[in-house]
Amino acid sequence: MTIYPAIDLKGGRCVRLIQGRADQETVYAENPAEVAVQFRAAGSGWVHVVDLDGAFSGEPQNLRAVEAIAAIGMKVQLGGGLRTRAAVERALGAGISRVVIGTRAAESETFVAELVQAFGDKIAVGIDAKNGRVAVKGWVATSEVTALALAKRMDALGVRTLIHTDIGTDGMLTGPNLPAQEAMLAAGSFRVIASGGVSRREDVVNLAQLARRYSNLDGVIVGKALYEKRVELPDLLAIAASSVSNLEIPNV
Repeated sequence: MTIYPAIDLKGGRCVRLIQGRADQETVYAENPAEVAVQFRAAGSGWVHVVDLDGAFSGEPQNLRAVEAIAAIGMKVQLGGGLRTRAAVERALGAGISRVVIGTRAAESETFVAELVQAFGDKIAVGIDAKNGRVAVKGWVATSEVTALALAKRMDALGVRTLIHTDIGTDGMLTGPNLPAQEAMLAAGSFRVIASGGVSRREDVVNLAQLARRYSNLDGVIVGKALYEKRVELPDLLAIAASSVSNLEIPNV
């Protein structure tokens, strides 16, 4: 299981939102690349980056900041505003390891199929769910499609990685929605990256135990809990490592 520390970009700064609301913003750093340097120093190989401005506008807005993060040498997983092939190609050309398609995945299976054919595992699909239904356009709209139905459609198209975010828990520090994540894991053979709600090390312990039952639980995204010092990244990385071995999950 991989820990994906998160950097959300808005106006070139590192911020966090509560449940994706633009009016509920906390700025954590003026220079996101400096945050990524800290993640790498702690032992993380990946960083999950969301271009919030891109998610709201429909076109990436913070590529310069993303390029600075990628230049550090970490693998970058980027989402937010990637709704055209040109935008995807620009992101991959900027050194991004994996791009996350959200809104367009719910709108056009053809678009996703073409990207998977062209770029393979570099394409992931983000499924953001509110009460089990897919939210789109920066979470400001909810479709009639269920998260599980969309996941199965993406599986049929050959998408190998899904980022499943439970909006109700995102940024709330209330713990992840484990039943929803387990239902997603059971829905197909695709890899699942769980997102939303991690507030303490026990939440990651619970996900690590889930990963022992479901080998397709690829990882977990951790954001606000890191910034507010509720968890320590080296500790979470050790917990994640234990999920793929017979080692006991480390104590504090």
